[in-house]
Amino acid sequence: MISFLRRFVVESWLGRILAIVIFLAFVGWGVGDVLTNMADDPAIVAKVGSQKITTRDFAAALQAEMPRIAQQMGMPDVAHIPANVRQPMANEILQRLVGQAQVLEAAKDYGIQVPDSAVRDEIFGMPYFQGKNGQFDRQKFNSALANAGMTEQRLIGLVRDDLTARAVMEPLSTGAHVSDLVVNRTYGFETETHVLDVLRVPFASQAEPAAPDEASLKRFYDNHPWMFRSPEYRHARIVVLSPETVANQAPPTDEELHQLYDAQKERFNQPELRSVQLVTSSDQAAAQAVMTLWKGGADWNQLQASAKNSAAVEFNDARPSVLPSATLQKLVFGAEQGSIQGPEKTDTGWVVFRVTKVTPPHAQSFDDAKPTLRDEIAKVKGPAMVSASVPKLQDALAGGGMDTIPADLGAAPAAGFLDAKGMTKDGTPAPLPASGELRDAIVAKVFEQAKGAAPQLIEAKTQPRQGQPPASLGWYAVSVDDITPSQPQPYDAVKDKVLAAWKEEARHHEANEAATALYVAAGQKGGVSAVAPTGSDLQKDVMVSRARPVETLPRDLMGIVLRMPVGRSVMVEDDKGFVVATVTAVRHPDPKSDAIGIGRVRDGMTESLSSDMTAAFIQSLGERYKPKIIAAGARAAMSEAGFGDGS
Repeated sequence: MISFLRRFVVESWLGRILAIVIFLAFVGWGVGDVLTNMADDPAIVAKVGSQKITTRDFAAALQAEMPRIAQQMGMPDVAHIPANVRQPMANEILQRLVGQAQVLEAAKDYGIQVPDSAVRDEIFGMPYFQGKNGQFDRQKFNSALANAGMTEQRLIGLVRDDLTARAVMEPLSTGAHVSDLVVNRTYGFETETHVLDVLRVPFASQAEPAAPDEASLKRFYDNHPWMFRSPEYRHARIVVLSPETVANQAPPTDEELHQLYDAQKERFNQPELRSVQLVTSSDQAAAQAVMTLWKGGADWNQLQASAKNSAAVEFNDARPSVLPSATLQKLVFGAEQGSIQGPEKTDTGWVVFRVTKVTPPHAQSFDDAKPTLRDEIAKVKGPAMVSASVPKLQDALAGGGMDTIPADLGAAPAAGFLDAKGMTKDGTPAPLPASGELRDAIVAKVFEQAKGAAPQLIEAKTQPRQGQPPASLGWYAVSVDDITPSQPQPYDAVKDKVLAAWKEEARHHEANEAATALYVAAGQKGGVSAVAPTGSDLQKDVMVSRARPVETLPRDLMGIVLRMPVGRSVMVEDDKGFVVATVTAVRHPDPKSDAIGIGRVRDGMTESLSSDMTAAFIQSLGERYKPKIIAAGARAAMSEAGFGDGS
């Protein structure tokens, strides 16, 4: 019956909306004080206006949700979660209950009342209480409540609260509306397509320059001293505590690996997948016109732009069930890869399609999946294990430095010389027990820290992305005990490097001159295609839009051409050479001919507006209805739930 209770307090529509409250409550009134404020009634955990969260409410929520959280972390039960991790989990559950109370208090102020008939209909419609005939079964109802230890009045109260909260929150979600004008303009901005002729001038395509004389080579060496210095090397002692290091010390058991494999069998045993480009038309003549154009050599972008009054969509790595009709499933999964098929009559209209990729069925045995399963369990269990070891590692460093680190913490040591790029003196990557951003942070710290400075335990975090808070990568400490300064390398010792650098710069210069001449000529003679040499790397009719960027083009070029008029040329450089491009056309797709595309824009904007409205409303509730947290009640609830005294 835990799953039944979670319908109301975890998986209800209200519960999903109020997930935002957890974060807002942290910001609004500080979780650090949740279980430490003084209060007077141990039977109450929190008060929000006239709403009260009882110890029974909090204990029931803890018992329902803590095991689920433990399972998500890869723990067999709550007892395996460290106490310092368990406490923040309990805080978050209490925050959600506070958020629910704030919504109910708002409903009271608004005068919202749920009639008994609505509560009755809701309960009678629940599948938990229905018999084999699909009707409400009083005997099954009584039995279910008895098994859950819940009274009928308690259930009615939960359902009434859920319906009340929905009456407050659902209008915010369903009432969001974006005008046709805004949707059409956004669609037009995103789908405005610039057609380009693109010419590449690679560095590697330039002729091998003649070898310079000794004087020229020495002059190049003298003019570029920064290119021919030995790097600074530092000898550092390092200790790393991360999910990866603790996982290496305490790997998951075969039983845990089997449990995860069995739970995700569908993932490791995939059916055949197909990627397909599909055009659906309302009549056969329109579909035949698409077929003729496609077989005539038009690419997918051209087809989308010209397929008026037709829906053109792509399905990538799709299962049969993803396709909208059984007829279409049979057609797509029976076609040869690369062939253009149709027109064929289906439930959705006349279709023309091409299968672009076929991924055969894939079955991965348990033994083959073990490395993946092990990594995934480590990612789940690692953060909690790291959190439990951080205080001990900090104490060890403070007490005796790098020489007193216990072997059972899951921390990994390393020592040796490395440069600012993390390379050893023999030119290989330094064997640090870290990768990615954590490794970069450690190397940077080695070259920031003063020689002989005491090691300090530091937490590395990811860079914030798209408004998301940074996540912890792990902890590390560094001690630098020797520095070999950077110094110039003698000309005779690096002569080969000097020659290679001279040739590279010569090729770069030649490519620059060639591309500049083409760019100037393109501006004078009507575009790059008119001046491109025979056999050059010219691409014609490359279509670019904000909704469909071309990954093979330089990012700088993408940002420029989308603001350029027809006939204008541009020249940019990337790591492989120079690119000269001319805008040959600008196309504006008609929203009326792309119902799917305009629908996606509308749905995305409506969802964003709805989310903003809901978040703003919930934040306002936190400001209007300040909660009062009662420490004694929280401790009593924690004890009642079997998770300690809450201190």
